[in-house]
Amino acid sequence: MNVEMTGLGRYAGPATLILASLASGPKHGYVLTKDVEDFSGVYLAPGTLYAALDRLVENGLIEGLEAEGRRRPYRITAEGVTALRGQLEAQRVVAEVGLGRIAGSLALP
Repeated sequence: MNVEMTGLGRYAGPATLILASLASGPKHGYVLTKDVEDFSGVYLAPGTLYAALDRLVENGLIEGLEAEGRRRPYRITAEGVTALRGQLEAQRVVAEVGLGRIAGSLALP
């Protein structure tokens, strides 16, 4: 399955944060939440987190691993890495355009 992040619509934000966290290795829900909050300052409420995890699994971007007690870790798939890379490149373009426009507007009287 070849799913791009744009196919996740309004859920691309949480998905990007989750995939970025999983890019450093498998994690379960609580550790994912803490990692995302640490690197982004964004708190993913449990409903948001688990709904996004379900969508990412359904789209083949992550996979669940064998449960460790009550905790089920997830890991990013090769398709997830490709989708994350594309999403981050698109965000880079938006950031560069926005920063360029801000710099240009500051030069105006």
